Amino acid sequence: MRTYHFLPLLIWTSVFHTIDAIPLQENANRDFPSERIMGLTQDDGKVLHRTKRGWMWNQFFLLEEYTGTDTQYVGKLHTDQDKGDGNLKYILTGDGAGSLFVIDENTGDIHAAKKLDREEKSLYILRAKAIDRKTGRQVEPESEFIIKIHDINDNEPKFTKDIYTASVPEMSGVGTSVIQVTATDADDANYGNSAKVVYSILQGQPYFSVDPESGIIKTALPDMSRENREQYQVVIQAKDMGGQMGGLSGTTTVNITLTDVNNNPPRFPQSTYQFHSPESVPLGTHLGRIKANDPDVGENAEMEYSIAEGDGADMFDVITDKDTQEGIITVKQNLDFENKMLYTLRVDASNTHPDPRFLHLGPFKDTAVVKISVEDIDEPPVFTKIFYLIEVDEDVKEGSIIGQVTAYDPDAMNNLIKYSVDRHTDMDRIFSIHSENGSIFTLKPLDRESTPWHNITITATEINNSKQSSHIPVFIRILDINDHAPEFAMYYETFVCENAKPGQLIQTVSVMDKDDPPRGHKFFFEPVPEFPLNPNFTIVDNKDNTAGIMTRKDGYSRNKMSTYLLPILIFDNDYPIQSSTGTLTIRVCACDSQGNMQSCNAEALVLSAGLSTGALIAILLCVIILLVLVVLFAALKRQRKKEPLIISKDDVRDNIVTYNDEGGGEEDTQAFDIGTLRNPEAREDSKLRRDVMPETIFQIRRTVPLWENIDVQDFIHRRLKENDSDPSAPPYDSLATYAYEGNDSIADSLSSLESLTADCNQDYDYLSDWGPRFKKLADMYGGDDSDRD
Repeated sequence: MRTYHFLPLLIWTSVFHTIDAIPLQENANRDFPSERIMGLTQDDGKVLHRTKRGWMWNQFFLLEEYTGTDTQYVGKLHTDQDKGDGNLKYILTGDGAGSLFVIDENTGDIHAAKKLDREEKSLYILRAKAIDRKTGRQVEPESEFIIKIHDINDNEPKFTKDIYTASVPEMSGVGTSVIQVTATDADDANYGNSAKVVYSILQGQPYFSVDPESGIIKTALPDMSRENREQYQVVIQAKDMGGQMGGLSGTTTVNITLTDVNNNPPRFPQSTYQFHSPESVPLGTHLGRIKANDPDVGENAEMEYSIAEGDGADMFDVITDKDTQEGIITVKQNLDFENKMLYTLRVDASNTHPDPRFLHLGPFKDTAVVKISVEDIDEPPVFTKIFYLIEVDEDVKEGSIIGQVTAYDPDAMNNLIKYSVDRHTDMDRIFSIHSENGSIFTLKPLDRESTPWHNITITATEINNSKQSSHIPVFIRILDINDHAPEFAMYYETFVCENAKPGQLIQTVSVMDKDDPPRGHKFFFEPVPEFPLNPNFTIVDNKDNTAGIMTRKDGYSRNKMSTYLLPILIFDNDYPIQSSTGTLTIRVCACDSQGNMQSCNAEALVLSAGLSTGALIAILLCVIILLVLVVLFAALKRQRKKEPLIISKDDVRDNIVTYNDEGGGEEDTQAFDIGTLRNPEAREDSKLRRDVMPETIFQIRRTVPLWENIDVQDFIHRRLKENDSDPSAPPYDSLATYAYEGNDSIADSLSSLESLTADCNQDYDYLSDWGPRFKKLADMYGGDDSDRD
């Protein structure tokens, strides 16, 4: 490398700018105690002026990358105050002073101590001083100067990337821009041609070219086809010194890809395709695939298949497989060999994204012929419907035909068919079918209320080939007939207050019916014909399938009658009309002023509101008192001595009331309520014998009640006559066992109460003669040891 030495140019001047002169002059006055006065005398009377002196340097220039053995000379500092006697000392400060740049303090010569690189730092700013060695004062003001590093061509051009990647559409015209590459040179662009870069192509011709100044790569050949070649590698060189000899250079690689355009239409590799299909294939079955070739890629190669109008267009369809770009032939309608054996289709394949720039290259679609042969097979029977719906009344007789199914053999042989019921769908064997004509008939009675629908399956099988069979669902709907009578919807606990007034509503009843008439239910309520006029209650039809029970008299007495039975006739409006009688049991209860029930039949009932705290305490006290009485009674019984049977007339142990064997006469009103005999409704209508199991339960015969107050004797005679003629009447434990004795009974009393005979004189031995029924009494009163026992 050549080394250039530049001698510094030292320029002295005595003319300074006024702004800079004043501070420099003040510094000179401060640093130098003795000043030189030029052209001044005291005799001429002029004002003395100080001469302004100073120093200033231009730029020093230094060449970078110096490789010599000696230090590189930069320049020389000098002042006119230097007389050469060594009295002055030069000092250098600033960028690199003492390390990069050194100065000879005696002569002011400046040298570069190290090799410098302009690319690292191109400019150094330093300051110089001239100091009197004796006084240590500056003889000149401090001055600043610049050392500028001159550039040499020591850096080659470098590209921003080692490898570039670019693409350009195929079939592009000449001069189409592909990509721009950029190289930079670290040398000084303002000094010489070291940083002037020129681009050239080393590899990639004749397909591409590069602009020497901008670095833009362009296409150089027309109609480059991606299908012929897709990848190109281009090498670009960047050279400095304007491309001249001796310049430095760098290279980069550009990988260029031709992108696809839709410039190729699809083409079938063959003109005719042949497929075969059995006639029994299901709809949607894939019969085969066809494919047209397109050298393009991506969406430019996407195509769509369609069947042109003509033979078989309504029987078959073609769908496009987007992944493989194939056309799939599918079955659109059921095939029938007997109807047609061969179909010829015209299938078109066309691009879905044509490019208008290349339409001149030809139509972007192709057509192929597809022939489909239908093969004959033995098909199963075919029903005339896809399902059957049969409606039948639920009262149809067993063995009645309710419907018919029909199937046929679609083959040319037309084999005979037999029918059967799939018993898995008719486990109860309610239906059957005629094996030859397909008539469906019933085997058992039908009931809509238990099973409104029956879903069975009918099988049709070829007689010559049992493997060929078909199934069909048959839905049998059972139609409703009015075969159920309406009845109460629930059990009603009805009561009427003793203080009830006429016209009070005591109960609202509703009914239910298992039938389902098409126009909805409509129920009617009436009294039973046997009791058309009830003096106690009235039945009011609310016309909304409910009825209200109203009181008809003022007040009811539990003593006279505690329970009423109110029969209600309920019937519907369907055909045939169904009716039933529902009996409502109405109890007479004591109620408060608001009509809330308190007790019925002397039995306390818990009200819905509950008992108060005071009532609970009272009940508890009563229970405690009863327990105390029981305990006292048990203690007294243990301590009691044996006593005679009768102590006094106040002993009521032998009162006839305690024996529930017979009732008293009509005059004995204290032991028996004669009102019971006057109320015919109080008796139990259907009380059977307790000692004999009846063979047949007879219907309780209802008689017309005797509402008027008739004589008790006539009433008893009538009841005796009725019970004597009624084979189902119970002989015991009934009111019928109480006979009428008349005004005075001829039978003597068996009671010892109020007897004047002394206990010791009373003889009871005659009781032994009365039979086994009085054996217990004879054992108790008869004999000498009766009292002791």
